[in-house]
Amino acid sequence: MLSFFKKKKIVPHIRLTGVIGNAGRFKQGIDFAGQEELIKKAFSIKKSLAVAISINSPGGSPVQSHLIYDFIRAQAEKNKKKVIVFAEDVAASGGYLIACAGDEIYANSSSIVGSIGVIYASFGFKDLIQKVGVERRVYTAGKNKSTLDPFVDAKEEDINRLKNIQLDLHKDFINVVETSRGAKLKKDKGIELFSGEFWSGSKSKELGLIDGIGNANQILKDKFGEDVVIKKFEKNKGWLAKRISSENQIDKIANVIEERSIWQRYGL
Repeated sequence: MLSFFKKKKIVPHIRLTGVIGNAGRFKQGIDFAGQEELIKKAFSIKKSLAVAISINSPGGSPVQSHLIYDFIRAQAEKNKKKVIVFAEDVAASGGYLIACAGDEIYANSSSIVGSIGVIYASFGFKDLIQKVGVERRVYTAGKNKSTLDPFVDAKEEDINRLKNIQLDLHKDFINVVETSRGAKLKKDKGIELFSGEFWSGSKSKELGLIDGIGNANQILKDKFGEDVVIKKFEKNKGWLAKRISSENQIDKIANVIEERSIWQRYGL
């Protein structure tokens, strides 16, 4: 019986789902700390033929995206494993950055892929607090400590400072994509790949952002045979998280709105 299992062809399959960095006490987003052990376990299976990763994420934290990307590549090199990535509904922004950890990337023809850019969004409440008769009091040490305070008019110098940071982050993102995809990228199609635009899976294949169209089960069986064993690795929702939450209702509503706004950028 033992020798029977040893002869099986195994591909560990990790699923990463949710907004990246949305990892408060009971949230189910993707962050490095929450995925590190899962990724390590998947790569530790010595007899595996490759490691498959499915991603369904509209993006989020650039730092957490980079940490996960770097860790996947480090584990792939350490364990000498090929990484095959599958985009589900969305692999956009930080979700696509993580996808670039794959030696090969596949998607559904209707998947949303790309959005290679950086975004910051907030609200301005200056007129609102004046209307309701609220006086804003802020005391700082350091003239730039209250940068982009939503309760005062935006300052040109604050906006320029933010844009410079965004340009640095964007440059890092572009470097990851160009390092990963290399000559596969089709920069002669008259389309700016790094403008923050996103495309369908079919168009993404044309542009070289992915390698092919297909789902995980189909592609893995085509590559490794019908008898391949796809061993699933997915972070379970904790017992406590299923039953209680210490967040107040306002926090919950704000978190839901924020998360939905990220997904809705891609029509979902």
